[in-house]
Amino acid sequence: MEDRGRALSIFIVENHEDTLQYLGKYLSMVGHSVRSARDMASALEDLRSVPVDVLISDIGLPDGDGWELMRRIRESGVLPFGIAMSGYGMRADKEKSLSAGFRHHLVKPFGPDELDTVLKEAAAEISAQ
Repeated sequence: MEDRGRALSIFIVENHEDTLQYLGKYLSMVGHSVRSARDMASALEDLRSVPVDVLISDIGLPDGDGWELMRRIRESGVLPFGIAMSGYGMRADKEKSLSAGFRHHLVKPFGPDELDTVLKEAAAEISAQ
């Protein structure tokens, strides 16, 4: 098995059940600690008491969007390594993700190798802090 970096505490925000289950199982299988929420309100509530290294959030949420979620998290002083995911990958979408505080914008569907590369970057950055 290739080196994926250190184990991370990852919080996933995704309202699509199959995507949430797949991501959660995959990330747990490769050694990460995973928690999740299906909407922005639940994520904001849980993130008050759960320290996380990485936030993976869908942009389209039933009660807001991932961009607003990331802005609100950052305003609270929490600064996770953010990964946006969306079916939309236009330049404007990616730029909006970066300006909201996400480090990466992955376009669905994306494969495990693409996610592993971004998480390895997150692990290296967090270890260097």
